Amino acid sequence: MPAPESDQYDSFATEYEEHAAVAPYNALYDRPATLELIGDVKGKRVLDAGCGPGFYTAELADRGADVLGCDAAPQMVELARARLGDRADLRVHDLDQPFDWIEDMTLDLIVVALVYHYVNNRAGLLGELNRMLRHDGAVVISTHHPAGDWHRLGGSYFSVEPVTETWSKGWEVTAWRMPLTQLTGEFADAGFLIERLVEPAPLPEMATTHPDSFQ
Repeated sequence: MPAPESDQYDSFATEYEEHAAVAPYNALYDRPATLELIGDVKGKRVLDAGCGPGFYTAELADRGADVLGCDAAPQMVELARARLGDRADLRVHDLDQPFDWIEDMTLDLIVVALVYHYVNNRAGLLGELNRMLRHDGAVVISTHHPAGDWHRLGGSYFSVEPVTETWSKGWEVTAWRMPLTQLTGEFADAGFLIERLVEPAPLPEMATTHPDSFQ
C-alpha cells in the first residue's frame, strides 16, 4: 500500500473547504473539542501545522494569537490566505520536511488538527515540534480514533499501515492507521509529556441536525 501523499487534498481543496465548514465531524465534533483544549492564546505565538483552508488559523487569529500556518497543498494555503488576509504568516510546507523557516524555541503552541495520520516522517515532525516549542510550550493534536479505524476497516487493531479509502464525495484519501499504543508512544519517544487524552462527545445540536452521525 502506498504511503500518503502530503498534498493529496490539493485537487479537491475548494470542495473540502465547503464540506468541512458544515460537516458534523468537523464543525460539531473536532473543531469545538480541539478549540476547547487550545484555550486562551491571546499574545501567544502559535503554529497551525497542516492548516488546510484556515478554519483553525482564523479562530486562533480571532483569539489574539500571533499565527503562523502551513499546509503541503498549495490550494489549501491559497484558501487560508483568502480567509485570513494579512493576519497570519501562511506558507506551503510539507510536514515531513524540516521547518527551516522557524527558529528554535520560538513557539508557545502548535496545533496539529486532523493531519497527523497523513504524516509519513512522524518522528521527524515530532522532533521539529519539540525543537520549535518554548520550554513551557504545548502541542494540541486531533486525529482519528484507533478504535474507529479498526471498527471501519477491520483487520488487526494493532496494524500500523497506510490505508487508502474513497470517501462518499469520491475523494481518494490515504492515511495511516495505528493503535493507541503506537500513537502515544511516538509522542513519548519524542520527549513529550501527554497531559490529557480526550475522547470528546459531539455538540448536542448534532443529535438534531445529523442524528445518525451523533449516534
